[in-house]
Amino acid sequence: MGMQSVAVACGALALCLALTTATNPGFVVRITQAGLDYAQEQAIASLEKKLAQLKLPDISGDSRVLRVGKVHYELSRLRLRDFHLPYSRITPISNKGLQVSISNAFAELDGDWRVKFLFIRDHGSFDLKVENIYIKILLRLGSDTTGKPTISTPDCSAHISKVRVLFSGKLGWLYNLFHRVIESRLRKILEDKVCDKVAMSVYNELQTYIRTLPVTARIDDKIGIDYSLVAPPRATTKSLDADLKGEFYSLAHRSPVPFSPLPLAFPSDHERMVYFGASSYFFNTAGIAYHEAGALVFEITQAMIPKDVEFKLNTSVFSAFIPQLEEKYPNMPMKFRVSTPTAPFLTVGEGGISFQPIVDVQAYAIFPNSSLAPLFLLSLTGNVSAVINVRSGRIVGSLDVGRIRLSLKDSAVGTFQVRMMQSLINILTSSTLLPRLNARLDEGFPLPLLDRIQLSNILVRFQQNFLLLGADVRFQPRG
Repeated sequence: MGMQSVAVACGALALCLALTTATNPGFVVRITQAGLDYAQEQAIASLEKKLAQLKLPDISGDSRVLRVGKVHYELSRLRLRDFHLPYSRITPISNKGLQVSISNAFAELDGDWRVKFLFIRDHGSFDLKVENIYIKILLRLGSDTTGKPTISTPDCSAHISKVRVLFSGKLGWLYNLFHRVIESRLRKILEDKVCDKVAMSVYNELQTYIRTLPVTARIDDKIGIDYSLVAPPRATTKSLDADLKGEFYSLAHRSPVPFSPLPLAFPSDHERMVYFGASSYFFNTAGIAYHEAGALVFEITQAMIPKDVEFKLNTSVFSAFIPQLEEKYPNMPMKFRVSTPTAPFLTVGEGGISFQPIVDVQAYAIFPNSSLAPLFLLSLTGNVSAVINVRSGRIVGSLDVGRIRLSLKDSAVGTFQVRMMQSLINILTSSTLLPRLNARLDEGFPLPLLDRIQLSNILVRFQQNFLLLGADVRFQPRG
């Protein structure tokens, strides 16, 4: 095989590897046209203030005026009084980015002038009205090596179709005779300055702001969420989509997830400003991370049982089902150690989120010196469903457990009928274990939101393989 053939084969192999290793997102954020319109309103208001602060250079030159001759002019202390952008539109353009079009903008300036011709010198002030300003800006979205979003302005054009300058002073009528020369120069300066200011605002303001999107979110001292971009944000004709890794991980040790996210068939909803798609991969990596971090281990003791539950966690109670307990460990307090031998695996479908966890419950007798005697090991399984909502920018939830099934895995006190203690296990689960889990879920997990964004008008809908959340957004300015 020749060198050229080897190169072609290597190239084809590299392409195949790239295609096979392409990663689906575990979490998707979609900004609809309504969301883009709202973002544009905020950005245009900020840009309007920035343009009103434009610093314009002094200009000078010579112009020939009929029956007067050469006139030397100087314009200084040019001050923008205001800059208005009354009409604007943002449009997502597939494979390019976002296009912002501004029309019928206008501005007013004033300044000082000085002229000399023949033996005459004069000075005064002038007013400048700039009308019919058209600005077109292309915003290109990308991502850096850390997975944070980036934004740039590869193209900006500004066109001013009407400039009117009016000189005041004793000979103002004379200087208005050569206003076209000055208007032409001012038009070119303003057009260049407007795009310079746009590029600077995008780099200094917009770029800084979009980078407040969290790449990682720390949940507690054990778990974090990876929200890094797996690809640059992509514009379609109707929205802007961002594909995020959407993966929980243990802060102590991050190991590869043994499965990959499936494609998300996002619906064409557009009534909300923003939509979030949290895949089953997202939720299942949470189970893996918490399991690997040892966070799915709980102890149940008498102190944890609510006062209104008439139940004593001791060998006397359980001896009704296991007579051997009274003989070996008479009237001794007990405790249970609850753990999961494997990470729970969830399914997300149109009916909601459900899973069938396998839970080990090890029972101990507690000696007066606090040492423990293992009694028996139960295996519990049952249908668990989740209720999901969004509160204060966080996904919150609660679990509901159906009928629990018991089996005996090991016993140091002989065999016994586990079905006889079904009601006791149900009490322990509903009164102690479930409230602890739900208290943690009620704290929630943060959504990937830019700084100072608040959500309202929340929509929660279950789809095949993912949870769809919709919301309207509001930007909260500082102070």
